[in-house]
Amino acid sequence: MKQPLLLIAAGGTGGHMFPAQALAEEMLKNGWRVKLSTDARGARYTGGFPHTTEIEQISSATFARGGILAKVLVPFRIAGGVVSAAYKMLRDMPDVVVGFGGYPSIPAMSAATLLRLPRMIHEQNGVLGRVNTLFAPRVDVVACGTWPTDLAEGIEGHHVGNPVRSSVLARAGAGYIQPGEYPMDLLVIGGSQGARILSDIVPPAIAQLPVEMLNNLRISHQARGEDEERVRDYYASQGINADVQPFFQDVPRRISEAQLVISRSGASSVADISVIGRPSILIPYAAATGDHQSANARGLVDAGAAVLIPESALSIEALSEQISVILNTPSAAGKMSNAALSEGKPEATQTLVDLVLTLANKGASA
Repeated sequence: MKQPLLLIAAGGTGGHMFPAQALAEEMLKNGWRVKLSTDARGARYTGGFPHTTEIEQISSATFARGGILAKVLVPFRIAGGVVSAAYKMLRDMPDVVVGFGGYPSIPAMSAATLLRLPRMIHEQNGVLGRVNTLFAPRVDVVACGTWPTDLAEGIEGHHVGNPVRSSVLARAGAGYIQPGEYPMDLLVIGGSQGARILSDIVPPAIAQLPVEMLNNLRISHQARGEDEERVRDYYASQGINADVQPFFQDVPRRISEAQLVISRSGASSVADISVIGRPSILIPYAAATGDHQSANARGLVDAGAAVLIPESALSIEALSEQISVILNTPSAAGKMSNAALSEGKPEATQTLVDLVLTLANKGASA
């Protein structure tokens, strides 16, 4: 009997790729073959995918990058990608195609639409991204990671939550050690975009904390490559114990060991924080499309699990005060941890798997 094939289309950022990776892991366990269709930029995020995932690089492009010539070539590069994707599908027909957004998913989702294959999209954020907005009326299922998701009239969304990787699930609900007069961990993660402001504001905000608290703090700070050296030097000049890297391979472990997480509110970060269950200070990326990072944070904030500071209100003093309040009130921090857990959806991957299997059965019987 032929092994069923799932084609996943995703790319651009970790926010698109991490839930795609979670689905790939689970579908492989279910005995499916899994292909990932992405472009060269998306391929940088495939290191965590199971080694049995087949990676297909397809040409794609966006009007958001490059000069005039690059923009003129965008339609031609996308058209070439669609033709290539359709040719590959005809040679090795997927049973279901799932798009996770990002412009690298355009060719595969377009080809699946042309070939009328069973298909769906998963939107991680509370506001549909541009690519998912394009395909939402053209797919069989629209799965939503954040609820409510702002959808156009006539489009029905299925709230599944945001799938998290197996490394996150392994630490789901990990016991929380409340802040106290002993070594504490503080994690700073900025996502793949717009994290410079965190590198500008967070280190001096931490430096303003009371000395007795600082002596107990261990900082893990994810800073962009161009900011890494100055952030590390600043912490060192203040005598602060800090591990500064452009990318942490073990974010789930660091979240589980943290007394407090300071983060952007990208959908994957919010999902990881919720499933593991940690207090957080969330600083939405102001330039995010449709201010979707504020929408992503709303559930944790409303549940009392997180403090939200808009970029417009972010200052060294304001952030330092919030860090101090949380780390100085152990019982409140414990309640924030429990509240975060109440917002987590560790079953999200399985729910998405069930939707894939339902689509495959419908396609087989059509």
